[in-house]
Amino acid sequence: MENKTFVHEYKEQSFKKAMVIVGFPSVGLVSSIAANFIVKTLKLEKIATIISNDFPPFTIIHDGTALPPVRIYAGHRECEDHGEMCENLIVITGEFMPNPNMVRPLAETIINWCKEHDVTTVLTLEGMNVGNPEEREILAVATGEKCKTMLQTYGLREMKEGMVTGISGVLLYEGEVLGMDIICLLGPARPDFPDPRGAARMLEYVAKMLPEIKLDPDPLFKEAEILDKEMKAAAESMKPSTKRPDESLLYG
Repeated sequence: MENKTFVHEYKEQSFKKAMVIVGFPSVGLVSSIAANFIVKTLKLEKIATIISNDFPPFTIIHDGTALPPVRIYAGHRECEDHGEMCENLIVITGEFMPNPNMVRPLAETIINWCKEHDVTTVLTLEGMNVGNPEEREILAVATGEKCKTMLQTYGLREMKEGMVTGISGVLLYEGEVLGMDIICLLGPARPDFPDPRGAARMLEYVAKMLPEIKLDPDPLFKEAEILDKEMKAAAESMKPSTKRPDESLLYG
């Protein structure tokens, strides 16, 4: 069978002035944590899936329902006179980090689908490994004058030099070539375990762009505190015993 990446829509959809948020697993899983948090908080409807023979063979089970590894969610957005103007919000997310051979076909499929559905802006989320993430700020890269202006509007620091890899990297350079409005948020994250705090920091900027949605990242900050305690407890349990050999209890 020919390897092909394509979108399967569960029903025919039409959108007007839509904004797409893309979040696949990256450093600290911050991008996928943030994307799924938006879907859950806004109760977005699953409208489509992306299918490829190259995707890993698994399904996600949630509330007893089998879900494909890459999903597209959408919902109507009531535009206001502040924040980003769009009438529909779409989220594209998955549970695996695409290998290098998958990245370009997947990114091109996303771009082509966006062009067909009147998407005005693509916001892609990405994690960065930068040492201590709490001491580093969110960075952003943008294509097109509209998204360049967004950096100034929301006080985002533009990345001047560096590299963006994976889905976000391909979306950025494809967007530059095609003249699309694409902005990438780069969130500092811990690379060794899921980082909900890093996702929450990223969501604070998403909430500025979409203020009437009332995204509340506090649950993620609380989840991060719990995770920190669990990780510290696990680290303590793994430390070598400080008892001298003669202090050991013997049974016999």
